[in-house]
Formats: sequence, structure tokens, C-alpha cells
Amino acid sequence: MSCTHKIQQLIEAGALFAVNHSAGKDSQAMLIRLRGIGVPDSQMVIIHADLGEVEWAGNLEHIKRWAGDIPIIIARARRELLEMVEDRGMWPSPKFRQCTSDLKRGPIERELRRYLKARPRFKSTIVNCMGMRAEESPARAKQKTFKRNDRNSKAGRAWYDWLPIHSMTKKQVFGAITRAGQTPHWAYAKGMSRLSCAFCIMASKSDLTTAANLRPELFAKYVALEKRIGHTLSMSGLGLEAVTGVSA
Repeated sequence: MSCTHKIQQLIEAGALFAVNHSAGKDSQAMLIRLRGIGVPDSQMVIIHADLGEVEWAGNLEHIKRWAGDIPIIIARARRELLEMVEDRGMWPSPKFRQCTSDLKRGPIERELRRYLKARPRFKSTIVNCMGMRAEESPARAKQKTFKRNDRNSKAGRAWYDWLPIHSMTKKQVFGAITRAGQTPHWAYAKGMSRLSCAFCIMASKSDLTTAANLRPELFAKYVALEKRIGHTLSMSGLGLEAVTGVSA
């Protein structure tokens, strides 16, 4: 059975479609696509992992602007990123992305399980929609676009993971937003290429520099923490001041 056919079956069966939304361009394009293929707003819920001070201002407002009547759940971890880094004495890395598992995936899955359990009309069936794209990295290019999540398919629950915009390019993502009569988050117009944490372990030098100039107080906190724990956010081993050329 093709992915498209399975998705249509799940729509017709009344499944819940959970839209993981960071306020970034990919999340925004994903919601546009879900509506475009006929997922009713009444069968969707938006889930946003609130990262506290390390995320960009206006994220939730941006999500709400285009959400319409779709409910929005806020998922929060028990501690924020800088607390986690201070406790561990080191930053996450591409290989050990504790920031993703502890601050996003874990809290999001917890809240979605609660939401689904409290709403029997969805028949204990959920499609967890995420905005990863193949163009972003070789690792993401290899990901399956649709699969059953056995770890979360428990206690009578059927849980599927789906990447609705996996094949879309960056140009197509921005194009979809424009055609829908929407605008992307303000940080893109300021020069950011990604909308994750303001200072992300995966960020380019350009994005780190842009963020340092846009968020000087937060930048100073990151620099101070680097020096305090003796470990750098950048995988290059250089401190943020050296990477960006910006003084804290």
C-alpha cells in the first residue's frame, strides 16, 4: 500500500494528525500541505515545544496567526537548555542530540499521548507529522517518510510517524508559504536560514553571527557558559566569540 493511500485511509478513519510546529518555514509549509491534501482542521492539533529563552521571540504568535481553529498544545521540558548544559558540563552534539530528545521529542510525545487519550473520537489513532526534509542532510534523506512507531503504539494506541514535506526543496517551501498568502517568521528576513534555537549546535557560522547580533544578551549568556564549563557549542572547538567575530 502506498503512503498516499494509507494517509487517505487514516483521514477517512478519523485519525488525529499532530503537526509538530517550531514556527519555522518547514512546519508552516507542512501545515499548508496537510490542509491541501484534505486533512480537516477538526482532525488536527498543533504541538509546539516551548524552548524558553533560547528560542526566537514571537514563535507562538506566528503559529497562532496561521493556525485558524486548530488547537495548539505547548510542550515544556522540566528544565531548559542552558540548565541542561550546565548540569552536564557540555553541549549537545550532532551524535548525542540530548536537546532534541529531552527538550522536544520527549515532552511532545508525552503531551500527544495525553491529548489522544482524552479524546476517544480519534479512535486511539495518531499520525505524528514532522517537517524534516531530504535536502537538509544525508541522514534526513535516508529517513522513511511513513512508518508505524512501535515504541508509541501501546495500550491500544496506533501511532504513525509521517514526513509530509520530505521531498520538498527550500525554494518549494518558501513558494508554498507565499502561494498560501502567508509570510514566514520574521527571523528569516533578518538573515537566519534556520529557525531552531537561536544558537543551535547545527547552525552555520552565518546563522550564529546573525543571532549574536540579534540576541546580544542571550549571546553573552552562551559565551559565559562556554567559559564556565570549558566546552564550546561549536563542533569546531572554537568559542562563539571566535566563530562569529562578535564580542560578548
